[in-house]
Amino acid sequence: MPHQATQPWTPPEATSDDLAYGAPTARLLLPAGDLNDPEYRARWEAVRRDGIGGSEVAKILGLNKYAGPRHVFEEKHGRPVPMDAQLSEYAEVGQEIEDFIAYMFTKRTGVPAVSTPGTLANIDRPWMRSNVDRYALDPQNGAVVAPVELKNRSAYQLDDWKDGVPDGPALQVHWNMAVGGWSYGWAVALVGGNTLRYHRIERDEELIGTLIDVCGRWFQRHVVEGHPPPADGLEATKELLGQLWRVKPTDVVEVSRVKAEKLRKRRASLIAQIEELDEQKTAVENEMRLICGGNGSVAEVDGKKAWAYVANGTFSPKRFEKHYPVIASMCRTTKEVLDLELIKEKYPTEYEDCCARVLRVPKKEL
Repeated sequence: MPHQATQPWTPPEATSDDLAYGAPTARLLLPAGDLNDPEYRARWEAVRRDGIGGSEVAKILGLNKYAGPRHVFEEKHGRPVPMDAQLSEYAEVGQEIEDFIAYMFTKRTGVPAVSTPGTLANIDRPWMRSNVDRYALDPQNGAVVAPVELKNRSAYQLDDWKDGVPDGPALQVHWNMAVGGWSYGWAVALVGGNTLRYHRIERDEELIGTLIDVCGRWFQRHVVEGHPPPADGLEATKELLGQLWRVKPTDVVEVSRVKAEKLRKRRASLIAQIEELDEQKTAVENEMRLICGGNGSVAEVDGKKAWAYVANGTFSPKRFEKHYPVIASMCRTTKEVLDLELIKEKYPTEYEDCCARVLRVPKKEL
């Protein structure tokens, strides 16, 4: 049976544009529209900047490995944030196949999933915003009963969805419930393009209270008052800061000696700890390697694998060429790559524009 596009839901006896029909504690802030229309998209982005949406909760809490609090801060203040091309493509494909994922959810569960009226805002806390992917309807009377969050995920995340819902989507569903006042919600994922996973999430008042408190204080401090969030340890933040600003190599910022020495000493101390722990880790792993030695590839305890020492690690081209020169000569290929030296020489401005900034700390004391 071919899949059919989700039909927009028209609420019965609609009487007011201010009501977000089916959401007990929210109002309709911005009706749904075409995000490809520049005028509508500008309004939609303005609405997003004035509040906290479900997709931003995990970022604010530092639970999203692809983006953190700093990403949210920059977006809220209207500054473009660079996005990984692969993630951008995943998001684009996810939007395009939302109808199909919703159709499969309904087919598997019997729960109708229909389009929503648009962007919601909580009545008591207007800064709490939500763009629910779909509304779940009661199959008997057609009433809206829950929000449905739809995700498109890679096959590598199948285990994450097997027995439950990963933190990010789970928090997003809870945020939808907090905004709209529902007692439960659905998280649905199409994993690897061919596996559907769906979970019903019951409302957790304690968690919702924590999210409202933490995100409310974050919104007041960093959006309303405009204070930048402190530095965090996310790799995503490191990548963002490397691309966020463009300055000349000769530009200088003056730092107090106390601040500079404190940061440098803390960094040196952490590097020393990392090196010591890495050495201890290698010693433990070497002992595990010695136990396997020439006796076997897998170490077991009562028939269960404890660890494995197998030849499926990083391939060594130099070793292969040394031991198998004839095969190596037959297995060479030529591929086109950018000539970085040529770009750097002929187009230095464009080259610099695409270079991330790197932190360099001299070993010499101040």
